[in-house]
Amino acid sequence: MIASGDPRPIGVFDSGVGGLTVLSELHRRLPAEATVYLGDNARTPYGPRPADEVQRFTAEGVRWLLDQDIKLLVLACNTATARALPTVREASPVPVLGVVRPGAVTAAAATRVGHVGVIATVGTVESGAYPAAIGEADPRLVVAQQACPELVPMVEAGRLEDAATERAVRGYLDELRRQDPQIDTLLLGCTHYPLLRPMIQREAGSGVAVVDSAFTTALATEDLLDALGARAPAHGDGSAPVAHRVATTGDVAAFRAVARRLFGEALPRVEAAELARV
Repeated sequence: MIASGDPRPIGVFDSGVGGLTVLSELHRRLPAEATVYLGDNARTPYGPRPADEVQRFTAEGVRWLLDQDIKLLVLACNTATARALPTVREASPVPVLGVVRPGAVTAAAATRVGHVGVIATVGTVESGAYPAAIGEADPRLVVAQQACPELVPMVEAGRLEDAATERAVRGYLDELRRQDPQIDTLLLGCTHYPLLRPMIQREAGSGVAVVDSAFTTALATEDLLDALGARAPAHGDGSAPVAHRVATTGDVAAFRAVARRLFGEALPRVEAAELARV
């Protein structure tokens, strides 16, 4: 068990900028906690990649974060969670949280008619992780999935409001509705997708509850820190600054441009990271 009052940072890993939605919720919910974020933008998207490649890339990112002396690791990438969570947990000396289960539990609780839709990357859909997790929460629910391969590249390019992105979102949701017209809850099974949430909600319609795992993962992180007695020590009057680091394996300027949509001037300095191969 981690010692009580642990000042070490929380590590957050994603294939690119999507996990910043989780990071933003962590900062909001746990303002005393330091964080280290790593986005593997040089190799995003993970969704179309073979499972063994996702597992290797995730292992390389996790190793970099563990070298930063983190106390807890959040896999903020749905594809990495779906493909690599068991192996990461087995190898990690610190507790590991994924984003699939928190989102699945919330979606299962949100549906009124028992029909849940999931939009996600190709890899996450193929893994079957969300239907399995939703089924564990409530085996009576009907789950339909739709892979959305165009959305992550669009988000990474900062195309959050253009017409082509809107057409893509509409097309994917039309396909999902053809699978199951009764869907009343839509789970965003990729942490990039909350950056498109206004557009997705508009296309889904007001009668559909849109659920993402960023908020629920932050809640799960808070619960785990409390269970471990690992909250950061209080800073007295709160004047001491909390250290946050953000790193990317890709182009720093491009990453910063998209990240500012979430953080504005509060965005920490973005640094370049180089991963050791495993």
